[in-house]
Amino acid sequence: MRLLVTANHTPFIAGGADYHVQGLVAALRRQGHRVECLRLPFHYGEAQIRRQMHYVEGLEVVLPNDVRVDRVISLQFPGYGVSHPDHVVWLMHQHRACYELFDTDTATPALADLKPEVEAFDNRHLAAARRRFANSPRVAERLAQFNALHAEPLYHPPHQAERFTCADDWGYIFYPSRLEPLKRQTLLIEALAECHRPVRLLLAGDGSQRGALEALIERRGLQERVALLGHISEAEKLTLYAHARAVAFPTHDEDYGYITLEAMLAAKPVITCSDSGGPLAFVRHGQTGWVSEPSPQALAAALDEAWAMPGRCQEMGRAGREAYQAQEIGWESVVARLLAE
Repeated sequence: MRLLVTANHTPFIAGGADYHVQGLVAALRRQGHRVECLRLPFHYGEAQIRRQMHYVEGLEVVLPNDVRVDRVISLQFPGYGVSHPDHVVWLMHQHRACYELFDTDTATPALADLKPEVEAFDNRHLAAARRRFANSPRVAERLAQFNALHAEPLYHPPHQAERFTCADDWGYIFYPSRLEPLKRQTLLIEALAECHRPVRLLLAGDGSQRGALEALIERRGLQERVALLGHISEAEKLTLYAHARAVAFPTHDEDYGYITLEAMLAAKPVITCSDSGGPLAFVRHGQTGWVSEPSPQALAAALDEAWAMPGRCQEMGRAGREAYQAQEIGWESVVARLLAE
């Protein structure tokens, strides 16, 4: 088949969405399909988003240059606004600022004006898709809640899934993620300050909150127990997963969350929160990790328990890896479902 995959592109910024797109394109090509990826430049800002919605609605993707596209697979807003008679959407997430992150008390007038336009755009184009998938149950729940549309959850493996291993416990809790408010490193550091045990925390990644986190660590006197590693290589990430006692992922309402799957592949228990969204599809409290209330005190209790029981962490980590394997998450099954008639 001739397949067109639509997704966003932000120059010089790479993340989990890029691994998702690249993994899908590679999997489709491995099965002999001709695949092109239409990466649409994405810009935040209400005026830019409005222009982008109008632009994709006018794109010709059925017979570009008189070459027939058999099927379109769209992953992101606003790319799923293209029109094609055989259009499958595999939704990473919608424009969250107009949905679950929208706050009537703090929204600017420009965002409040954009919100109904985005909702109408989504209702129109997502409803027109021949089939809808979501990359997690949480994303499917939001689509049902806000747009009254059904999507089937469809999981995919993290980047380089086969390379994750478990090794000796070097005595730290690991959290690799962008340093941004929704990832809640602040909550984790505040929890560390409430711990009764000398829990050590390694935070990998960069972002807008680095300065604030450095100040918080100093204010709380945690310089000997928290390390901000900054950007790390893939090889360093694999090593840090392998030697962690547990993995923390206290994010707020995550879409999918590769960190959960990476931890399970490395046989590490996951410490997450009851409002963390995507991780809750995989983490079973007391079996493969901890599901804590999103408060420093509750999260501190989970950290203390993990720190005090390295043997139990190993058992829970093995259970997590077995649970991952039992789900048979792989690109072959993803391709089969996306291309099913």
